[in-house]
Amino acid sequence: MNKVAHLPRPPRPQTDRAGFGALRAELHSRAADQDLIQVWADLPHAERRFVLKSAGLQEDATVQIRQLAKPEREAVRAAIHRMSRYANGLKDQLNQRTQHPSAELASHARQAIAEGNTKAALHWLSLIEKGVA
Repeated sequence: MNKVAHLPRPPRPQTDRAGFGALRAELHSRAADQDLIQVWADLPHAERRFVLKSAGLQEDATVQIRQLAKPEREAVRAAIHRMSRYANGLKDQLNQRTQHPSAELASHARQAIAEGNTKAALHWLSLIEKGVA
């Protein structure tokens, strides 16, 4: 009886299916806390103290993030995300405050002018002049 020898198959090329490879690399990096290590290294001392307090930790702000236990690192990560969401919310509020209240009425007036509707445009302009908004 003759034995059939199987040749080893060449490895299949790995393609990055819709960014899966990049996502996988990011998840591995995050699992190893590489992203947190970089953020921590870039934080000034005062901001580190603030993050540690927000995380409910009593650690010294000069501590390296690798010296913290995994639950403490997760608390720091959660505090950074909370603070980031809060900061973005404040930015959004400031952006909304900078827009003049009559800007929406002016956009309606411009649309009416573009449509050739003079009566509607005058209506919106009169509301702006009266200070309705």
